[in-house]
Amino acid sequence: MLDLNKPQIIALFDFDTAVNRINDAYIASTQGNVQTGDVVHLAFPEANGDCHVKSGHISGTTSYVIKIASGFYDNPAKGLPSSNGMMLAFCATTGEPLAVLRDEGWLTDMRTAIGGALATRALARKNAKQVLIIGAGIQARFQAICLAKLMPERALAFSIWARDPSAAQAMSAELKGTGHVVETVLDLEAAVSNADIIITTTTATEPLFANGLVRTGTHITAIGADCPGKQELPTDLVTTASLRVCDMARQSLNHGEFQTASRTDAALQVIELGEVLSGAHAGRTSDNDITVVDLTGIAAQDIAITQTIIDAAASTDPT
Repeated sequence: MLDLNKPQIIALFDFDTAVNRINDAYIASTQGNVQTGDVVHLAFPEANGDCHVKSGHISGTTSYVIKIASGFYDNPAKGLPSSNGMMLAFCATTGEPLAVLRDEGWLTDMRTAIGGALATRALARKNAKQVLIIGAGIQARFQAICLAKLMPERALAFSIWARDPSAAQAMSAELKGTGHVVETVLDLEAAVSNADIIITTTTATEPLFANGLVRTGTHITAIGADCPGKQELPTDLVTTASLRVCDMARQSLNHGEFQTASRTDAALQVIELGEVLSGAHAGRTSDNDITVVDLTGIAAQDIAITQTIIDAAASTDPT
C-alpha cells in the first residue's frame, strides 16, 4: 500500500495533469457518472474550526476515495496551518486499501484552487484582468497562483483585501516575490466596484460587501461557503445575477453560497460547472453579464487529484 507524506506528495504533483483530471471530474459529475456520499460536517465553534468528510467513485476508475479535511481558522496565530487532513484510496473492485496520502490538507487546498481557476477562466470576460481576492489565508494564495498559471496569456493584476491588513500585506509581498502584479487594498467597496473578477475565500457568515457595488460584466467565484450558515455575497447579487453556476446543485443549494438565495427563491435556477466545461451550456453570453460561481467542493475533485498522485508514484517506482 502506498503511504506518502506531504513533501512526497508535493514532489509528485503535476499541475497540468491535475487540471485536466479535475476538469474531467466536473464533467463526469454533471453527467451522472460519479457516485457521491452525503457530506459529513463536524463543527467546533469553540475552536473556530470544522471538519468535512467526503467520499465518492467516478465510474470506470480503479479506486474510490474518502477524504477528511479540517479547517481550524485560529491556528495561524498558534503557528499552525489552518488546513489539515488526508486522502484514503481503496480498490473499486476488491475494496483493498491502495493509498494513504497524508497531505495535511494540501491536496484539498490545491484541488479547490484549481476548481476556482477553471470556473473563473470559463466564465470571466475575455478582457478581464483586474482580480480582487477577498481573504489572505492559504486558499487565497492558492487561488491567485492557480489562476495565474491557468491564464498565463493575460496580464492579471491582483488586489488583496483582508480583515487583517497585515495579512493582506504579507500575501501581497509573497506574490510579488514570485513575479505577480499585486497591491494591497484597504477600501473594500472601491475594490469591489473596480474589479473584473472577484474571488472570495473567507469563513464569513454574512455578506462581505453591500449589494449594488459589483459592476456590469464582473465575474465572482465564491469559495468560502461550504457548510450551513456561511455566506460571503449579498443575497440580492446572487438572485439577480445573469448566471449562477455551482459544482453540485444539491450541495450548493443546501450548504453553499446559494443556500440563502434558495431560501429566498425556492425556484432559484442554477447550472453545474461541468455543463459549462463540457460545452453543454454556453456559460457567459455577453460582456455585460454578471456571473456567480459557488464552489462547495465535490468528491470527484478529490478522486481526480488523488489518482494523479497514485499514478505519478507508480510511474516513478522502479519495480
